[in-house]
Amino acid sequence: MGFKALRLSIAWSRIFPNGDDVEPNEEGLAFYEDVFRACREQGIEPVVTLNHYDVPMRLVTAYGGWRNRTLVDLFEQFAQTVFARYAGQVRYWLTFNEINIMTSACFMGAGIIFHEGEDRYRSIHTAVHHVLVASARAVRLCHELVPGGQIGCMLNAGIYYPATCNPEDIKAAQDENRKHYMFTDVQVRGAYPCYVLKEYERQGFQIPWGEDDREVLAANTVDFVSFSYYSTRVVEASAEGKYDSNLLKSAPNPYLKLEPWGRFIDPLGLRITMNDIYDRYQKPLFIVENGLGAVDEPNEADYIEDDYRIAYLRAHLQAMKDAVEEDGVDLIGYTCWGPIDLVSVATGQMSKRYGFIYVDLDDEGNGTRRRTKKKSFDWYKKVIASNGEDLS
Repeated sequence: MGFKALRLSIAWSRIFPNGDDVEPNEEGLAFYEDVFRACREQGIEPVVTLNHYDVPMRLVTAYGGWRNRTLVDLFEQFAQTVFARYAGQVRYWLTFNEINIMTSACFMGAGIIFHEGEDRYRSIHTAVHHVLVASARAVRLCHELVPGGQIGCMLNAGIYYPATCNPEDIKAAQDENRKHYMFTDVQVRGAYPCYVLKEYERQGFQIPWGEDDREVLAANTVDFVSFSYYSTRVVEASAEGKYDSNLLKSAPNPYLKLEPWGRFIDPLGLRITMNDIYDRYQKPLFIVENGLGAVDEPNEADYIEDDYRIAYLRAHLQAMKDAVEEDGVDLIGYTCWGPIDLVSVATGQMSKRYGFIYVDLDDEGNGTRRRTKKKSFDWYKKVIASNGEDLS
């Protein structure tokens, strides 16, 4: 297809199988070295996420996940190991995938299994602090160990619109957006914002500051802001969310169509979100996830004519270009989700397909595993070759 970049992640447990091992697993290190070498041979720039919803299971069962501060040191060991090993092979790094999801998907994002009667708010936000400190330490190590390396944060983005111009709805939307921007506020600016400190005060929560945490956060801010974008969301002050929207909830939006799994299709929302993030931080942006999950059915010729995916990507890429060319947003790049059909993280389904390459497997794992090009394959190949200029 001519990919210029490939976003992937390094599984912590492939390098340190238990998470607290003294020595790394050489077989795991060699595996990724082969992957990066293959990328380089094909002219592909690896964009590597350090932690993509994975914590070695022993760190969950024996340590309690990210609520335990020991994980900060263990993650630093992991980060130091991979930076040192791949310093000459990988220039672009991300710390934690969709870091803001850890408050709503606590096991997946933070390795937390709650106990009966546990103070969940305290546990979640203790874990949040530990992850933010671990992220800052990783930034420090990257800058020390990777010559010319760039490292960013990663947000599950898509702004919340107010349902109406009722000030109550507008305030509710502001509050909801802040719940997610709090993570990048710390990672980009180096300190907790005042609205978070006031919320913690109201909740009676004390940030579990380590000896040098404040200095580490302040001195090790990210180089760029990366994010996923699938949909915007809507907040109505007096109503609970009714639609799933990439692990988060939304009130209805009568102005937008829905894809089969309940996300709003909102290409203009991508431009709005890009501007919102860039206005907030004035840091380069990197869109590292965007795509359409759909049921792809082969026709009589055993071919997937996914014109709906082409239309979705064309509209979103045009909105991205408008944000750059019309609004002046500084954008490093764009990687779609994803090149090949795989199991959806959000639903555990194979039938929720994103790829340009069809994989013959169903939700139960049955099928030949045969891979075939969809119509979108050649279309996106042309997009890459023209660096996004030809979207026809």
